[in-house]
Amino acid sequence: MEAPAIFTEAEVYQRSFNPQEYLKAFYTLTDSRGQPNAFLTKNLKSLYKMFSLEGLSGQTLVDVGCGPTIYQLLSACERFQEILALDYTDQNRRELQKWLKNEAGAFDWSPVVKYVCELEGDREKWAEKEENVRKKVRQVLKCDVTRANPTEPVSLPPADCLLSTLCLEGACKDLATFRSALRNLGALVKPGGHLVLLTVLRETYYAFSNQVFSCLYLERSDVEEAVGAAGFDVRFSEVQPHPPGDIRVDCDAVLSLVARKRDPGTG
Repeated sequence: MEAPAIFTEAEVYQRSFNPQEYLKAFYTLTDSRGQPNAFLTKNLKSLYKMFSLEGLSGQTLVDVGCGPTIYQLLSACERFQEILALDYTDQNRRELQKWLKNEAGAFDWSPVVKYVCELEGDREKWAEKEENVRKKVRQVLKCDVTRANPTEPVSLPPADCLLSTLCLEGACKDLATFRSALRNLGALVKPGGHLVLLTVLRETYYAFSNQVFSCLYLERSDVEEAVGAAGFDVRFSEVQPHPPGDIRVDCDAVLSLVARKRDPGTG
């Protein structure tokens, strides 16, 4: 599939992004041919590893660009007391709410939840974990990472941790916007708090259901430098290669990164 020649604007997401098709394309553990979904399982392992790091816990976690998904919260929910989920697109927030409220027709996350429980040592705790996520997600709000206050008109108190998975590279049209978005998000974190990122590298598009969405081409150094410029020190950074031949994406790696926000007094 060809990469889009132009940046996919926010309005295009709002008008035509289909959360159900997206979930089917990327978030089942096996594809239509019964092949394992390595992209998803590697990301789940990375999130488990990051949220096992010492000191990565606290009261409030803010998930920016949550989309219609909960996979990114499955390890996080063990370390934080409350979660705020933010996304730009109305239909994504509605789809997420459907699962949170246990409504009919919601996406079945149980195979993914069982997989994460297995990583944590007890597959049988999956129903308990689902309940835990539902209980801890207190709010689902609209956000725009390109704004100085991404949740305007709502102002959030500074959080202990900000999580963003596979979001900024789709929302930012160039490196300057990416750096500015990280600064905007950095302002939502208290000094000493953490930033947890999962970012695809060297990707120009992702596609599903005959639709193609643009992606900002990023190198590891671009992300690490932008995180530093936003006032954070990188604690953990790891690149997982993505095998070639995946028609849904043209990325060749995924970066997992954890950074700690500097105290203003420490320079």
